[in-house]
Amino acid sequence: MANTQSAKKRIGKTAKRQLRNKMIKSSTKTAIKKVAAAVSSGDKDAVRTAYFKAVSAIDKASAKGVFHKNNAARKVSNLTKLINK
Repeated sequence: MANTQSAKKRIGKTAKRQLRNKMIKSSTKTAIKKVAAAVSSGDKDAVRTAYFKAVSAIDKASAKGVFHKNNAARKVSNLTKLINK
């Protein structure tokens, strides 16, 4: 266990950061699933709004350091391929 005050502080900060990252990843995955559901339903307006929300969520996650920029670019690319089929 942590012996110093700074180590205890780091444990708390790490736990808080892990929780934030988990929330962001979860909401991003949900946004991606909504795009896939909208594509399967065939509603173009729903696809458009879901796509823009998902891309925004992915970009925000990348900006916060949750996703690497190449990972984010790959996710956006896959979504774009999915809606262009």
